[in-house]
Amino acid sequence: MPRICFLNPFGTDAYDGILEETVSPTLRDGTDVEFRHLPDAPRNMDYYAPKHLGEVEILKSVVAAEREGFDAYVIGCCYDPGLTQARELVSIPVIGPLEASVLLARLFGHRFAIITDHHKAVPELEDRVRLYGVEPNCRSVNAIEWFIDDMLADPVAVARALHTAAGEVLERDHAEVVVAGCTIVAACHERAIMDGADGLDDHTIVNPNLMAVKLAELFADLNAAGQYRISRRAYYEQHASHDPLEANDVLAMLDGGRR
Repeated sequence: MPRICFLNPFGTDAYDGILEETVSPTLRDGTDVEFRHLPDAPRNMDYYAPKHLGEVEILKSVVAAEREGFDAYVIGCCYDPGLTQARELVSIPVIGPLEASVLLARLFGHRFAIITDHHKAVPELEDRVRLYGVEPNCRSVNAIEWFIDDMLADPVAVARALHTAAGEVLERDHAEVVVAGCTIVAACHERAIMDGADGLDDHTIVNPNLMAVKLAELFADLNAAGQYRISRRAYYEQHASHDPLEANDVLAMLDGGRR
């Protein structure tokens, strides 16, 4: 059965617990998920500079995870930071929660909207929607104006803010589905429902943590069956196919000099 690394890509373990609590009940018997964070990364990725620094640590982490024998890897942030680079680097499946959610949203309804944490994230997610080729079905990207450092102080308030905003965009923008465009917002919403909070489960809200880990299970199974045949022709072409020595030098920088 698959062994999955679910990375909380922030320089704190503060979010590990809520992610594990809200993801674990959805796993099938035998799936082993290890939740990790990045000790040497910034505490959040709310701005582009710390996001860039965090991406370097993500690449180190995914290389280490493959070496440790994980079958799939989830980058637990809806910026999908370092996703393309990670897929280029390693052979195990790497899943980004936003990509997984917007591609699967079509199975829940025809048109979707994204609700993220704060205004700074909106243009970044709009760009990723275009990159993923689903812009025609995305009605809007909106924010509830919560920053990640504040969320665990009142996760029920975060959950209610998401629910209220979801009702508004479903009505105003004629969307049928809402993608929770922040892993921690989604975890707060999931935990509030698990804890019995009333009136939070009447909208179709896609949880990116669950979409990512279930897709990781699927792709780990495909890989085990020899059916994960990621194309190396162009976009995910590996450095070593062009210059093995240079590629080895880069991997050594990411792998503690092991190469």
